[in-house]
Amino acid sequence: MVKSRRVQVLLILVVLSFLLIHFLPCSNNAHMEEKPSPVHILILSSWRSGSSFTGQIFSQHPSVFYLMEPAWHVWVKMYQNSAKVLHMAVRDLVRSVFLCDMSVFDAYMSSQKKKSDLFQWETSRALCSPPACDSFSRSDIITAGNCKTICGKYPFSKVEEACKTYSHVAIKEVRFFDLKVLYPLLTDPSLNLKIIHLVRDPRAVFRSRENTMAELERDSNIVVGAQKTKMGPYDTMQVICKSHVEIYKAASQAIPSFLKDRYLLVRYEDIVKDPLARAAQMYRFTELNFTPELQKWVHNITHGKGHGAQAFDIGSRDALTVSQAWRKTLPFQKIEKVQNVCKDAMDLLGYRLLQSEEEQKNMSLDLLFAQN
Repeated sequence: MVKSRRVQVLLILVVLSFLLIHFLPCSNNAHMEEKPSPVHILILSSWRSGSSFTGQIFSQHPSVFYLMEPAWHVWVKMYQNSAKVLHMAVRDLVRSVFLCDMSVFDAYMSSQKKKSDLFQWETSRALCSPPACDSFSRSDIITAGNCKTICGKYPFSKVEEACKTYSHVAIKEVRFFDLKVLYPLLTDPSLNLKIIHLVRDPRAVFRSRENTMAELERDSNIVVGAQKTKMGPYDTMQVICKSHVEIYKAASQAIPSFLKDRYLLVRYEDIVKDPLARAAQMYRFTELNFTPELQKWVHNITHGKGHGAQAFDIGSRDALTVSQAWRKTLPFQKIEKVQNVCKDAMDLLGYRLLQSEEEQKNMSLDLLFAQN
């Protein structure tokens, strides 16, 4: 009897040893093969700089959860403050969005909020496909118009649910004016942040801002704040240009180690001159594949017949011609003023100054960027 019990104990020990040997390594392997950490992409730009289109290059990628200017909600709620004062609140909101914690919007939106209450939500393909909307496939190229018509009635909880299913989270934001404000995000171990700094010729930005002045009035007042003078729209341009200079210098001169390989300067003019090459560059930088479907979309969206007249319009257009429209429509007197307040930015970013009306009329596109 005792002998039988000993045999049973020995058999149990053998079985347990077998289980420990064969299943513990599998458990360790499973732990090692955990889902990789998401990549976080911040498209850092200013208004009317081609950032909505650049945002779409990421939004239409099936691996990307994208939001356009979520800090709009901060500025609407706290519009009495300056951009500098609002920097911290904007940064905290952006961090929460990167981590797919959408409860951060509770401070800025109604308790009865829906997904469609998010600013420009329909520009996010991720909010127009499962699980945020069941009417499209996640691999579809989805226009904002189609999405807005069909996908608006889903609950706000779908935003967070969708965000957690993507390998990349991208945000396009125009409400940062100092790279140092972002240092806590760059050193945050829970984030894998890459910054694309998108700039555009200040003369083109000014001309585009003139065409959308009413839509930008509140934001312009926050940007200028106490610095407002009789120069009106040139005040805003001066602040924007100065911020681009300071951001670029912070990222390129004696850069801190945590910024290495995490900052990319892109000029909008270079994107429209060679959209496929620049899109490929940005995808490589952010560890994304450039699929044939996306290559076709990028080509078609930049070689259409539209003129991009409306704010946030991201339909098909002749992007190269539209980007240079200021040269034919902006009076030289205004060009001189913009060049005066933005000279440092133009010099640093490689935009050639025009010296006369004659030069404005006759200069070819290649000569305009001869300093590049």
